[in-house]
Amino acid sequence: MPAAKELQKDAMMTHLLSALENGKDIGHYGRLVFVLGARHFMSTEELTKWLTKDKDCDEEKARKLIAQVEQRNYNPPRRETVIEWMQRQGFPICLNPDDPDACNLYKSFEFPHEIYEHIGDYREQKAQPGLYTDRSREWRTERVSGSGP
Repeated sequence: MPAAKELQKDAMMTHLLSALENGKDIGHYGRLVFVLGARHFMSTEELTKWLTKDKDCDEEKARKLIAQVEQRNYNPPRRETVIEWMQRQGFPICLNPDDPDACNLYKSFEFPHEIYEHIGDYREQKAQPGLYTDRSREWRTERVSGSGP
């Protein structure tokens, strides 16, 4: 899987790939982080194949998570969000949370230009109270039916 090689540029994604390859349960938030980052490098079919290596994620659960992320066009999570989510589950998504450069997908990858534009627009509009009402791309800990920590 050539996309997996691209993801190995980031230590956290390498850790998640390795855990999945070994059939480990990476938890709801681990799967979510994986999809939010990897969907820009992998097809839906590749994502599904990787997610279903997780012993707690069957094909239906994987496809629902991927569909929700794609339908709402969520951005990859910020480092702070990864750390927060990791604290809500047992599996360590970020192996070195004390390192300020660790678990920062924006440091490791070049994402499509639209992601950076959306982040800038969101921050600008959020600074002006009452202006920003479209929060559809900001991930909330809403659960896809049948998934969750």
